[in-house]
Amino acid sequence: MWKPRALPGALALLLLPSLLLALVSAQRSEWNTLNGSPPLVIAHGGFSGIFPASSDVAYNMAVLTNGPDVILWCDLQLTKDAVGICLADVNLDNSTFISSVFQNKSKTYLVNGVPINGYFSVDYTFKDISNIPLSQGVYSRSALFDGTSLILTVDDVLKAPTKQPKGLWLNIQHDAFYTQHNLSMRSYVLSVSRRVAVSYISSPEVGFLRSISARFNPKITKLVFRFLDQDDTDPSINQTYGSLLKNLTFIKTFASGILVPKAYIWPVDANLYLQPHTSLVSDAHKVGLEVFASDFANDVPFSYNYSYDPLAEYLQFIDNGDFSVDGVLTDFPITPAEAVGCFAHQGTNATIKVKTLVISKYGASGDYPACTNLAYNQAISDGVDVLDCPVQMSKDGTPFCLSSIDLLESTTIAQSSFSKSAISIPELKNGSGIFTFNLSWNDIKGLTPSILNPYAKYTLLRNPKHRNDGTFLTLSDFLSLTKNQTSLSGVMIIVENAAYLAERQGLSVTDAVIDALSKAGYDKPGTQKVFIQSTNSSVLLKFKEKTNYELVYKIDEKIGDAANAAVQDIKSFAHSVVVNKESVFPRNAGFLTGSTNTVSKLKAANLSVFVETFSNEFISQAWDFLSDATVEVNSYIQGAEIDGVITDFPKTTNRYRRNKCLNLGNKTPPYMEAVKPGDLFSVIPKEVAPPAEAPLPPLTESEVTEPPLPPVAKIAPASGPTSETRSPQGNAQPKVTVCFFFSSLAVFVVSFLLLIKWHEALGFRLHE
Repeated sequence: MWKPRALPGALALLLLPSLLLALVSAQRSEWNTLNGSPPLVIAHGGFSGIFPASSDVAYNMAVLTNGPDVILWCDLQLTKDAVGICLADVNLDNSTFISSVFQNKSKTYLVNGVPINGYFSVDYTFKDISNIPLSQGVYSRSALFDGTSLILTVDDVLKAPTKQPKGLWLNIQHDAFYTQHNLSMRSYVLSVSRRVAVSYISSPEVGFLRSISARFNPKITKLVFRFLDQDDTDPSINQTYGSLLKNLTFIKTFASGILVPKAYIWPVDANLYLQPHTSLVSDAHKVGLEVFASDFANDVPFSYNYSYDPLAEYLQFIDNGDFSVDGVLTDFPITPAEAVGCFAHQGTNATIKVKTLVISKYGASGDYPACTNLAYNQAISDGVDVLDCPVQMSKDGTPFCLSSIDLLESTTIAQSSFSKSAISIPELKNGSGIFTFNLSWNDIKGLTPSILNPYAKYTLLRNPKHRNDGTFLTLSDFLSLTKNQTSLSGVMIIVENAAYLAERQGLSVTDAVIDALSKAGYDKPGTQKVFIQSTNSSVLLKFKEKTNYELVYKIDEKIGDAANAAVQDIKSFAHSVVVNKESVFPRNAGFLTGSTNTVSKLKAANLSVFVETFSNEFISQAWDFLSDATVEVNSYIQGAEIDGVITDFPKTTNRYRRNKCLNLGNKTPPYMEAVKPGDLFSVIPKEVAPPAEAPLPPLTESEVTEPPLPPVAKIAPASGPTSETRSPQGNAQPKVTVCFFFSSLAVFVVSFLLLIKWHEALGFRLHE
């Protein structure tokens, strides 16, 4: 390889400028933004995804979680006495408790030609409204922080955070409306910019931006034209935004950039699947306009292509290989900060930086029907380490992979000719079911899979386009698939209901599993480990007697600790333990309240700890994780030091393990620090805080000890249950093999209802 220092001195001097230019170009080329800089993160009203928008706590949270690079957004409104305030909506009733203070004083005004009834700042002086508390304007978000903050003036916004942000963005949404009420936004903006450093000013009104464009130096304050829906009309020039979109050179005459809804860039079809991206970003960059995208919110799903992973959505806009937007406007600024600072330009072959195992939950069952060939192949493609197979038994003794012993839960059998085969077996589950051991494998393999939708009641459906795709696999087929996958480090074989199947159906699931593993060659030394998981210690003892596989004990109830005797008992038959998320970080009303001793106690006994179930849907996560699956995964791995993540979306955790912000010690950016359990809960006002809950109980030795497995009955598999039934077995409570919702969400609903009662008692009203 040639070396520059071997060139003659004069020639080297001549080439030096070119070399420097190439170096600068190489450094800039990492980002496809207009100027080569990383995209901006613009916090919409601060961290408005958690706290009331434009509150001091929301602005402070945005800076604390993002660091100083965040831009704070203020929706500017004017009071009757021309004081500039930051409120998310021109109608104050949507973000404050003004209607409780000034009862029956609402008015109706035309705003851009649309009549709106409510409360407006033009009718009140700042003194009139300065003591009115703010409220959360998005009703699906927690209202427990309502009333904690008061209205801020523009001058106060930069004083709210404990650390200074990168800049302030003023958005003037309704200049025409304020002009009608003899208030001049132009005069206010020119005045406030002399005493407050304003980095960006945006408006959807061409007339307003043109009126101030000559008064601002774009190197200090950039003007940005905001596009609304394409069919809406700019009242200042009576043109639709769709028509203005075709004339970007005109926009460039008075603005440095444009702010557009994200669907302008990456549209979705009527079924919420992504369409090809438009040419808007490249067209705007060609005429010298920066492009900022709006409408980002972690708790508002946009497209099924993102699998409810907000980080994946941001990466689509900033690191897609073709272009990058110059900034994003978001209610959850921590997620785009992660995308820009840790995950962009990561590449598929980035080095794994943490040893935590990624273990699938029925394959990639967040994207495809559970335990189908599609779910398993997707999990492998997504980088899973350990692929799981919950083994069920057919009537003719065929072991196969299925998420539940009840076919109603993961197939469309209710719409088949077997729909009348439902029976009740209390020791297997509450309610009736159509059980696998009542049908032959030939019958079962012909059933249509049905994707699991654990959050359907919240209208968070999984991948509808593929909700019935895929085929089921026998255990033998599953092992043939995994045996040839060099990327896999192991398989997790899950065995439940062994006692019932042996005693009541004459089926030995343990023998069937041992036989299938042996025939597949897993009983011989190899690169892949075999994990056997069960909630029943007697099942694991059976495998310990006959095999050398890794044994995993699942604790299926919430625990806050484990008695020493219980830990020693587990240690005698298992190598690892599975616990649920709340056994690590307990919750109250959807908020983390602290940490338990569960993980430390088990790891002290040299037991690996796997935690389940990590899902992308924001409703599955505590509020503390900011509706971001990556924040949750990071907090359990870095904060609790767990050994394995069990997930129905393995891609999320696998990507996390490779991000460039890991192992940085005290240089770890704030957006990649583990959440501190209990911090957010402590901010809730005492008068509305949910009542304290009793500590989670410890696991006791008696809950671990099980009677030996019964011998296999020498009977033909029954077509239904026998008349005699027993109580459900489990660690400490009955096991119900159904899709469940987190108990913390139920507590949250109750707390929310109590909050409504509290507001009514004080004469307040929550918006409906």
